[in-house]
Amino acid sequence: MGETHPSHHQNHKLELIKSIKPFKCDGCKEMGVLKSYRCEKCDFDLHKYCMFNKPITHHEFYENCTFNFFDQPPGRKCCKRYCNACGKPVKGFVYHCKEKDLDLHPCCRNLPRKVEVDNVEFDLRDDGVLDKECLWCKKRKLEGSVSGVRGWSYESKCEEYHFHVYCANEMVVEEFKKDQKEMILLEGCKNESNNNNNNDDTSSGLDVALKNMELPIEGDRRRRRSGKKKYIMIAKMFFKAFVGILLGDPTSSLVCLLVELLAN
Repeated sequence: MGETHPSHHQNHKLELIKSIKPFKCDGCKEMGVLKSYRCEKCDFDLHKYCMFNKPITHHEFYENCTFNFFDQPPGRKCCKRYCNACGKPVKGFVYHCKEKDLDLHPCCRNLPRKVEVDNVEFDLRDDGVLDKECLWCKKRKLEGSVSGVRGWSYESKCEEYHFHVYCANEMVVEEFKKDQKEMILLEGCKNESNNNNNNDDTSSGLDVALKNMELPIEGDRRRRRSGKKKYIMIAKMFFKAFVGILLGDPTSSLVCLLVELLAN
């Protein structure tokens, strides 16, 4: 049974579907993977957090701030707005605090304060300046965002892993772009296999992207081979959990994460 959403003016019901290929959310206009609430007839997709947005919300990083939901960025169209979590432009659905002039994408609003991977704990920070350089951009302070917003970051308590939210997102998006052909081939093979075996288990394009991802650390000779292998494994599993949450499907990404941890 599907559900309607006021942003879909045709009033068709949106069905929760699995998808290998990335999609563009018609709510926040950001990329999505794994699952979407979709109207096939209209080619319309929403992230989970865009589908089930709240009229009013709060965030513990911003005390005494009330965020109201808007289906379009508030203010003049000529004045661009940027998410205070990831630093990317706000193009559609957004939570906005008028008093402090703050903006959060719906999926960014739901990033967890803590993520644990193989006993490595990651904490979400809002000061935008890492204690050590980011694994991706190699800088402590975010400079890749055109907005100039410092944004949020994740750091591990063991002080081995450091990522800007913006960089972690960009890293995986780049892998999706590179691996789209492989994802389409994978989808065709899976569909044929499912038709033959009546099995609806679908591999994710996220698996393909992360499998092929080359982290900067992979070319670093300073780490011992065994230590580097585990370092890369934990980093990739963290990205899998992170991107699943950021792009709207926290449950399946965390389940896959637990399966991988048990397998290793």
